This record gives sequence, structure tokens and C-alpha cells, in this order.
Amino acid sequence: MTSPHVAVIGAGIAGLSCAASLQQGGIRVSVFDKSRGPAGRMSTRRGDDWQCDHGAQYFTARDAAFRAEVAHWERAGVAAQWHPRMRRFDADGTSSGISGATERFVGAPRMTAPAAWLASNLALYTSMEISAVRREDAGWRLHTTGAGALDRNYDAVVLAVPAPQAAPLLRDIAPEQAVLAAATPMEGCWSMMLQYAAPLTLDFDAAFINRGPLRWVARDSGKPGRGGAECWLLHASAAWSEAHLELDAGSVAALLLPAFAELGPPAPQRWSAHRWRYASTPRPRREVCIWEAAQGLGLCGDWLNGGTVEAAWLSGRALAQRIAAG
Repeated sequence: MTSPHVAVIGAGIAGLSCAASLQQGGIRVSVFDKSRGPAGRMSTRRGDDWQCDHGAQYFTARDAAFRAEVAHWERAGVAAQWHPRMRRFDADGTSSGISGATERFVGAPRMTAPAAWLASNLALYTSMEISAVRREDAGWRLHTTGAGALDRNYDAVVLAVPAPQAAPLLRDIAPEQAVLAAATPMEGCWSMMLQYAAPLTLDFDAAFINRGPLRWVARDSGKPGRGGAECWLLHASAAWSEAHLELDAGSVAALLLPAFAELGPPAPQRWSAHRWRYASTPRPRREVCIWEAAQGLGLCGDWLNGGTVEAAWLSGRALAQRIAAG
């Protein structure tokens, strides 16, 4: 019998985990993503002599299966443990150091590296936005923005995209799942990348901020495998980002840079900003993944399983196992 062919929409860590697991099990897979490369929110912005992870900042590995996967990444040289000097700044004006045995990992030499490694042996089609999924007698047909319908059918389709993007794709083919996705809101996040001519003389490399508009800051250039100019990343809180989601970048900078300056650094030489419209899920669901075997339709992603890199990988792997089981 001919091996089934599965289309995975979304090349973030959930989609790549699902696709890699399926392919390892002998199932043909094609992965589609609207971006220029894989990684989703495990993203890195790059320029002349600088780079900055402006999405996911690090990940943990508490599940044994995921820790084993991360060990593979470490051996492949695409992930490493990160040991920053960490602080917490509280609303009452106090600050304190953070210690503990938490293992924190980052992609190396940039956060996109694990995704690129997973995608290296997959059939990946980038810069291709899927606008509709239709069920035909011969299987699933994908329709793209601008180019129309693709010229082949697939035996199954996996949606590995944020809930608000999954909902419209599901509306005509799986109304109940469309309602589920639509009822799972995701929050945005403004991020800023700051470049400096010399390393900052601060007593921390990363910090959780519990006051004002910021929630996280980190010396990105101090992560393992990084080089180039001194670069810091700022993440605004979800509440602040949602309230200011439609501001232009200049207005965002005018509000976030003074908040960072309160922690001691000077003004940056250069900065850039990025708006993540779907950055986090305040109340992720607990389904882990969804598989409609009769239709050949699956859903995976961190919005189904806890909102972390680890949760996304586990969601994709669990879906692959269910697909392989029939």
C-alpha cells in the first residue's frame, strides 16, 4: 500500500515535532508555513553584526521525552544550557537575585537552530500562506493566498498554528473544532531589540519585571554561541501589549525605553520593535492535541497543552502518535 501523505500547516516547534515524528514512522509529510523559514515564535532577528531572539527567550525540559529530545539537540550543537545572572524587580521597588536548579536552554547559535535542525530533513514549503482547506473525494486540498489551490491532495491535514488562525480554517470543515479554537483567546506581545556599542555594566543578564509595562529583559548577546554587538531584548507584559497593540513602533519605544532605563542602562544606539499578535495563551486548553480520525484532521500547538516550547513539542509528538495509530 502507498504510504499516506500528511500536510502539516505551520512550521513552529509543534508542527515540526509532529512532522518529524510522522516521517520517522514512515509516513510522508509536507510542511507549509507563511514565513520565510521555520521556527514560529522561536524566532531570531538578524542584521549586520548583531542578532536577537525576539520571540521565545528560553525553554525548560521537565518531561523525560522532551529532555531526551533536547539532549539530541545539544549533541547536534543546536541547543545549549544558559546560565544567566537573574534578578526580579517587584512592584514595591525592591529587587532580588534569582537562584535555583532550573535548567534553562536556548537554541544555539540562535533560537531558530532547533527548528532548522528538525526541518532539515523535511519537505518544507515556506512563504506559502494556506488560506483554506477543502475536503475532496481524493483527499484534502490546500488553497494558498495568491496562488490558489495546490495541485495535489493529502490523506490528512494537521493545523499547527495559533488558535485564532486555526479557527477560520476550521469553520467550514470542522465547526465544533472551529468553536473550540475561537473560544481560546491568545494575547499579543510587543518586543524590542536594543543594540549597544559596548557591554552594559549591569549586575544581571536577565530579569523578570513585576512593575510597569515590561515583564522580561535579557542580554541576548550573552547567550551561548552568540557573537557580534551587545544586544538586549525587552518584552512588554501581555496586558500592556494588548492595550497598546495598535500603536506604531515609535510610540511603543517612547514608552518602553524609559521603563528599561529605570533599571540602570543608557539609551541604546539603535533599536527595533516587533509586535507578536498571538504570543501567549492565558488559559491554554488541556487536550494536548486533537485528532479526528474519520476526517483525517488534526490540531496541535502550545495553545492546547500549556503554552511553552516543551508543551508545543509534546503536543506535536502526541498527535503524530495518534495519526500513526490510525
